[in-house]
Amino acid sequence: MFYRRAGIRHTRYQDERQIWPLPFDRGLVIAVFLLALAAPFFLDRLYLVGYMLPWIIWSTAALGLNFLMGGAGQIHLGYGAVIAIGAYGSVHMVRSGIPFEIAMIGGGLLSASVGIVFGAAALRVKGLYLAMATLAMQYIVDFVIVHFPTISGGTQATIQVPRVSFLGLAVVGDAPTYYVALFVCIVVTLFMLNVKRTSLGRALAAVREKDYAAAIIGVNTFRYKLLAFWVSSFIGGVVGSVLAVCYYRAISPDQFHLELSIQLVAMVIVGGLGSVLGSFFGAALILFAPILLNQAIGFMAGGMGVAISTDLRSHVPLMLYGAMIIGFLLWEPLGLAKIYSNIRNYFLVWPFRHARQ
Repeated sequence: MFYRRAGIRHTRYQDERQIWPLPFDRGLVIAVFLLALAAPFFLDRLYLVGYMLPWIIWSTAALGLNFLMGGAGQIHLGYGAVIAIGAYGSVHMVRSGIPFEIAMIGGGLLSASVGIVFGAAALRVKGLYLAMATLAMQYIVDFVIVHFPTISGGTQATIQVPRVSFLGLAVVGDAPTYYVALFVCIVVTLFMLNVKRTSLGRALAAVREKDYAAAIIGVNTFRYKLLAFWVSSFIGGVVGSVLAVCYYRAISPDQFHLELSIQLVAMVIVGGLGSVLGSFFGAALILFAPILLNQAIGFMAGGMGVAISTDLRSHVPLMLYGAMIIGFLLWEPLGLAKIYSNIRNYFLVWPFRHARQ
């Protein structure tokens, strides 16, 4: 079988501490990476722009939120507002003549600066109270964006994104925008994979489990909670920049409401808290499940002759989608990443079920 430790003898600690110690894992990652690079050459434009590009962008956003929720154990119901700040900030910078690379970092810093203010509430409250504090952030940012014309241009206004270049290359067309989003996604993914192996990751894990116990053993909970909100908000701001420039191409206030924040939280929970791979799984499920369910309902209504009213047809996919999320939370609370891990571990010891990894 592919997953086997037989014949793999690590003689150095560095080999044992690799991110992917098994050769099959490394080969699988390389294969996925090469497929992602070659996607613009063999995928139809509909699948590249309509499926791959948003999946990569929202997976990156889920990674940023997962750093906070899964890594530090701090809930955030206003991540859509964080993305909105980065999107509007970077677009205004680009429109004023600032290069997109600097505007992307500037949007991330702007989101981090605002996000850390509301993240300071995590120093005194937790659980539902922290959720309410971050929810207040969502509504405050929505109000400010809508009612300050200098930011959004007004309630119904839409700001067009000018043509930009990234590292000297014009971001025009489907392939360049896809590669910019893929580049940002790879950078954030590598950061998330390695942060757990550092002192920062271990300190955040201690804060996540028991913050007062972490304080007893010397972890500065004040510092690390604020740092978690800062890093997560910075990633969200960068994602907002990529979302505005590479996908939307025009931004308006109705793109960053509470529904976006709830979807991002669902991506993290369904995919798996604290899991890098789970962020990609969760984003794929939240994005594509409603589409597949809607097509299935349409096939039943049209191809099989099942009488379904238009109103019911529009609501059934959402009902099934919600039931599916509840099912995951009931039967596998650790998300899709845990299901993948169970399958992987099964093949790792098959057919000797008594063996352990």
